[in-house]
Amino acid sequence: MGRVGLGVAAGCAAATCAIAAALVARRASARARWRRVVALLREFEDGCATPTPRLRQVVDAMVVEMHAGLASDGGSKLKMLLTFVDALPAGNEQGTYYSIDLGGTNFRVLRVEVGAGSVVTSRKVEVTIPEELTKGTIEELFNFVAMTLKEFVETEDGKDEQRVLGFTFSFPVRQTSVSSGSLIRWTKGFFIEDAVNDTVGTLALGHYYDEDTVAAVIIGAGTNACYIERTDAIIKCQGLLTNSGGMVVNMEWGNFWSSHLPRTPYDISLDDETQNRNDQGFEKMISGIYLGEIARLVLHRMALESDVFGDAAYNLSTPFTLSTPLLAAIRKDDSPDLSEVRRILQEHLKIPDTPLKTRRLVVKVCDIVTQRAARLAAAGIVGILKKLGRDGSGVASSGRTRGQLRRTVVAIEGGLYEGYPVFREYLDEALVEILGEEVAQTVALRVTVDGSGAGAALLAAVHSSNRQQGSI
Repeated sequence: MGRVGLGVAAGCAAATCAIAAALVARRASARARWRRVVALLREFEDGCATPTPRLRQVVDAMVVEMHAGLASDGGSKLKMLLTFVDALPAGNEQGTYYSIDLGGTNFRVLRVEVGAGSVVTSRKVEVTIPEELTKGTIEELFNFVAMTLKEFVETEDGKDEQRVLGFTFSFPVRQTSVSSGSLIRWTKGFFIEDAVNDTVGTLALGHYYDEDTVAAVIIGAGTNACYIERTDAIIKCQGLLTNSGGMVVNMEWGNFWSSHLPRTPYDISLDDETQNRNDQGFEKMISGIYLGEIARLVLHRMALESDVFGDAAYNLSTPFTLSTPLLAAIRKDDSPDLSEVRRILQEHLKIPDTPLKTRRLVVKVCDIVTQRAARLAAAGIVGILKKLGRDGSGVASSGRTRGQLRRTVVAIEGGLYEGYPVFREYLDEALVEILGEEVAQTVALRVTVDGSGAGAALLAAVHSSNRQQGSI
């Protein structure tokens, strides 16, 4: 019995040692996989880094591209399109005006009351464009828009009289006058073969409320910018004359590119997924359509190279399943256990319960994507200010020495800046870093709501007034 007991004891000890060894090996393997995830995170963070010197390089590159785009068509990634808008609202416009806002698969018709220093949309309708019209002919699309406008106006008072109409057309257009132009390309799901920019409307509305508004930026699902340029700086149209000596230029800055932009392998993967490959590089780093997808690509790589998400790697393999609104909600979760992050992972990405350290990892990835986007957007804004000689650098683009710093207002519209406080904070902080405290105090970013609708009506008011006065 003693020998049997000894044998059993020895066998149990051996089994215990084997189990212990297996546990140790498993823990070591888990630690190794976690170290790999941390290494991927650091690699991504380093690749997205935007220290102040780098942002200043982006600023300078933006200015160079702006000059090149003003010098010749095709000379820059920035199209620098002339809008032929040479007069902006002054705040004293009055009357009733109409506008059409065509910027996607829905469009709006608005009736806008202007007067007493206010702009009020008194009535509007939103209409979904039938899918067949997004792939039909230009005549079919605009006939549909025109009939909707006709029905809208007829419900007002039934009078057969002329109305003043502003038209926001949120696609790249090479304009030949304030009311005519040719389409450069369709975007946003339109594939019509025979075929007023929304940032210009935002600038108009901003200028109505504050005459120091010199530029407008949209940072939402997409992104773009426009600003007021001196006509003598528009080299590609030498001899261009305007009553004001200036003209609004639509930059189409989503296509800006520079070697100084912090591009990662995930950005390359994102670009490969899109229909407009090798285009809109700046937009793909800073706008709402793409930020969630960049984060998903990072998380999917982590899932493939570790067990950080258990067996749910496949659930992260579908493009655009992590939207930017979800990314924003993840980043905004400040609960001790990140319960909102857990809910989003479970309900939207079908990833079962995750440890707290994994949820923190997800938050960090979303933060890196958000911070890079906001800081690059800030650099783009400073690029415009530098081109205008309003960045405090001492010399304006005309070569004149800077005197006292002027107050500058930039109108901003779009869900990323308006509705995502973390993004807004990062952008504002970067502006101060690049400009310095003193100059930053002279620059105001003003949220402007519905520039594409009300702003178009205001431009119609200005243009109508100028025509009546014979100045255009």
